[in-house]
Amino acid sequence: MSEQQQVWMVTGAGRGMGVQIAQAALSAGHAVVATGRDPRRVEDAIGAHEDLLTVALDVTDAAAAETAVGAAVDRFGRIDVLVNNAGNFYAGFFEEISPEQFRAQMETNFFGPLNVTRAVLPVLRKQRSGHVITITSAAGIIGQEFCAAYAASKFALEGWMESLRYDVEPYGISTTIVEPGFFRTELLVEGASSIWPELSIEDYADRTAQTIAAWKSMNGQQGGDPAKLGAALVTIAALETPPLRFVAGADVVEGVEQKARLLLDQVDAHRELSSALSLDEG
Repeated sequence: MSEQQQVWMVTGAGRGMGVQIAQAALSAGHAVVATGRDPRRVEDAIGAHEDLLTVALDVTDAAAAETAVGAAVDRFGRIDVLVNNAGNFYAGFFEEISPEQFRAQMETNFFGPLNVTRAVLPVLRKQRSGHVITITSAAGIIGQEFCAAYAASKFALEGWMESLRYDVEPYGISTTIVEPGFFRTELLVEGASSIWPELSIEDYADRTAQTIAAWKSMNGQQGGDPAKLGAALVTIAALETPPLRFVAGADVVEGVEQKARLLLDQVDAHRELSSALSLDEG
């Protein structure tokens, strides 16, 4: 391996955004450890390459994460960039999402990245270098209708990543949160990444039917190009000082700006009351 070549580990690389991220890293001359539940499907999706290692990984299985990291180090000797990409979408209004579905959402989207990162960090600390990139979502910074479980999982990732930065920075490890908007991936494909609510409540019935139809109609119409996002992540990973947060897509840029203004407006609206809550001493 050359000094310029990085070793990337990308989860959820059997379809959607993970495929494009892995391909972008390979095209840039890097080595890639691409993981998914079915390694053959992962290789078929990405395409055979001498610098590609495909490894079976269910991110909800902590032992499998340890095994995958071991395979990566055995093959390439190091890991430079971890991309926590694997995830799914349990859509629905809160009361119609069963407790089991909500927990499953958190297991995959939140605890999954924690499992993989926990397995990778000892390697990065030993190297005194590395970069943890975690894909959250626009729904990780802006709450949205029909996204109660999904947004909760992504908001949790954002808080974890913001705090993880302070833990690992002393060991030369960078962190970047990536917040994509609507990209043309399989996220909205029913049965692939999107799961509809198990429960049914009369008050929500019409809205649920209308929202599911709207989500389905958006599949294949999303404006974001996942190949361009993959290339952008390669650019970010090459920076001497990578950003702590990368807002991915013009739609999210606008939404984050609106959210930032809303937060400031809410602070200003009750500034006097908020600032008058200290104990009166003496």
